[in-house]
Amino acid sequence: MKYLSFIILLSCSFHLAGAQDTPLHIVMIGAHPDDCDIRSGGTAALFAQAGHKVKFISVTNGDAGHMEQGGGALAKRRSAEAAEAARRLGITYEVMDIHDGELMPTLEVRLDLIRKIRGWNADVVISHRPVDYHPDHRYAGILVQDAAFMVMVPNIAADVPPLTKNPVFLYFQDRFTKPSPFQPDVCVDITKVIDKKIDALDAHESQFYEWLPWVTGYKGEIPKGRQERKNWIKSTRFPSMDSTVRAGLIKWYGARQAEAAQYAEAFELCEYGTQPSEEEIRGLFPMLKKE
Repeated sequence: MKYLSFIILLSCSFHLAGAQDTPLHIVMIGAHPDDCDIRSGGTAALFAQAGHKVKFISVTNGDAGHMEQGGGALAKRRSAEAAEAARRLGITYEVMDIHDGELMPTLEVRLDLIRKIRGWNADVVISHRPVDYHPDHRYAGILVQDAAFMVMVPNIAADVPPLTKNPVFLYFQDRFTKPSPFQPDVCVDITKVIDKKIDALDAHESQFYEWLPWVTGYKGEIPKGRQERKNWIKSTRFPSMDSTVRAGLIKWYGARQAEAAQYAEAFELCEYGTQPSEEEIRGLFPMLKKE
C-alpha cells in the first residue's frame, strides 16, 4: 500500500510538472468588437508573448456603433478591425453575429457561449460585470455567469463535450459602484506591453477615431499621423492608475515594481467558477512575479 501511494504521488508530481509546460487557454468575452482590447489587451499580450492561447469573443457584431455607418457594412468593417487587432496582439478573435444593442440573455446565446468556452478548453474566462451603463455589457456578463457552472454539465449543449474542470471566471474592471464597486482581486502590470495594447486599440479605427470621440462629445482635434494617434489614445484613455489597483500590484509584484508600474489591468474574481488560491492564481497568471 505504501509503495502504491508513492507511485501515485510520483505520478501526480510528474503530471504537475508537465502541466507547467502546457499552454494556458484564456478566453475573454466582450459585448462589442473592442471591449476585450480596452479592458484586457495588455494582459492578453503578456499571455500571448509567453506562448499561451488567448481568444477574444465579441458577442455582438458592433453594427450600431457609429454615427454615420451602420448595418452590414459597419459589421464587416468592425470584424476586419478585430482581425487586425488580433494579428497585432498575437491572439484569436471571434465576432458573433448578433446585432449591436440587441443582445438579450437568452438560452440560445447561453448555449452558444457554453460551446465556445468548451471548444477553447478554457482555463480562465473573463467578461463584463453585470453592472454597467450599456445593456449589451450587462447581458454579456449575465450570459457568462449563467454559463459558469453549465460548462461542466454533460446534458447541456450535449453536442460539445463538457469541461472536466470548471475554469476560473473573472470580471473586467469598471467604474460602477452600485450595488457594489469593482474589487481588484488580480492586478497585472502591463507597462512593458502598453504599446502593443495601444496598437490593438489603434486597429479599431471606426471606434477610437470616429465613434467614441463623437458619442462622448469630444471637442478636440483627432491627430492625423499614425503615431500621433496612438500617443493620443494613450494620453486620453490612460491618464492615471486607480489607487486600489496600485495597492493590488504591491500584493502581486512587490512594492518596487508596483511603484514603477505606469499601466495596469485589474480583474475581479467571480464566485461562480473555480475559487482559486493565491498560488493557483499565480499559476493561471504566470506574469505575476515578485522581484
